[in-house]
Amino acid sequence: MRIREENRNIILLVTVMLCCGAVAGTLILFEPELVPAPEKRVAERAVIDVARTSIQAPVRVVGAPFEPNVNPRER
Repeated sequence: MRIREENRNIILLVTVMLCCGAVAGTLILFEPELVPAPEKRVAERAVIDVARTSIQAPVRVVGAPFEPNVNPRER
């Protein structure tokens, strides 16, 4: 049985994809957990000052203000 020339690229692609998937799956099974789960989440232990977050410092805008181009023929 010969593989037609038109199908050789797809057969090669599928073969490489299956081999890479098998290698990745095997590595995931044997790999220990890299990131240990934290005891508490950061949001639970962080203190957020509500009074300070509501006041924002003024922002300096550099350059021309943005105006959307609603008519592309007029530039």
